[in-house]
Amino acid sequence: MSVPVLGLGTFRLKDDAVINSVKTALELGYRAIDTAQIYENESAIGQAIAESGISRDALYITTKIWVENLSKDKLIPSLKQSLSDLQTDYVDLTLVHWPSPNDAVSVKEFMQELLAAKQMGLTREIGISNFTIPLMEQAIAAVGVENIATNQIELSPYLQNHKVVNWAKQHGIHITSYMTLAYGKALKDETIQTIAKKHNATPAQIILAWAMNEGYSVIPSSTKRENLASNLLSVNIKLDSEDKQAIAKLDCHDRLVSPEGLAPHWD
Repeated sequence: MSVPVLGLGTFRLKDDAVINSVKTALELGYRAIDTAQIYENESAIGQAIAESGISRDALYITTKIWVENLSKDKLIPSLKQSLSDLQTDYVDLTLVHWPSPNDAVSVKEFMQELLAAKQMGLTREIGISNFTIPLMEQAIAAVGVENIATNQIELSPYLQNHKVVNWAKQHGIHITSYMTLAYGKALKDETIQTIAKKHNATPAQIILAWAMNEGYSVIPSSTKRENLASNLLSVNIKLDSEDKQAIAKLDCHDRLVSPEGLAPHWD
């Protein structure tokens, strides 16, 4: 698997907040950073990386193509702009952020254009985000499963998304989890807190460890140094079968991200 198991998310962070978060994370040992065109923070992240002094080849940078840039005439120019903003010649992974609303641009068109970007060396790998099973099938038909590094989806103890996850696993598509802490709601869960006490860990560490133990990559964000450091330690936590069974029972299909006009018909 090429996608790092733990990276830094930057959703909703801009300007000094994202610069400080990225710089602190890099100081602490993070090497994977996840951004997107719509986050409007690629330039700030590029500045933070440049000022960190860490060599480009030590980093794994992910960005995502916004829906307005999915057409054949816009995708590659928009990615080149992202590279310019990020102050790099390439990104490690480029995802389609959301499928094109109302299929305005076909999956075949934007996936083949993304593959062309990979062949041009603008991105080392390509993938998808917020894709359902039917959309994954179309993506595979367009570029082959070997060219789909991950499907980044909302996934938390409250939305375990088994149907999509199991299908992806069966077809060799890695899963990256976003919103893993359920906007912080899962941190207050009694089951999670009980498991955290058992392991002498924080609730956030337990949830992130659970996701990584399940085989997913995670990209939590924070502006606080202590939280960034704590999240990084979650890679060392191993949950037992009792813990996993308890968390499995928390699944209640509680989806938090489903923007009108963007969200597909969920599985």
